[in-house]
Amino acid sequence: MEIILSNVSSKPIYEQITVQIKGMIMSGELKPGDAMPSMRKLAKELHVSVITTQRAYDDLVKDGFIVTVPAKGTFVSAQNQDFIREENLRKIETLLTETVEIAKQNNVSEETLKNTLELLYREG
Repeated sequence: MEIILSNVSSKPIYEQITVQIKGMIMSGELKPGDAMPSMRKLAKELHVSVITTQRAYDDLVKDGFIVTVPAKGTFVSAQNQDFIREENLRKIETLLTETVEIAKQNNVSEETLKNTLELLYREG
């Protein structure tokens, strides 16, 4: 698992970790049931404090992305699939809204936009 932290980002380090792990889960890079590194191991790999990784893991647990099983470890949650689908649908709606705004600003017809979407969907 590769997490890249930025010291110049306006986001706190724990939030950078949280966002990147959520992204890996939502993209399918991390699958339900996959083991997560321990908080200590992740802290050591990222050269941050354990308190920072604990805060990130706490947020991920709260949001349902990971679960901690006592004496076993921390794993990607299997129960978050509906949430992930909803989150991805929300992202799609946001991107499509931006696309429609750009199309309108450039006088691209609805028909052209639909045809482009259909073509991209078939090719992808």
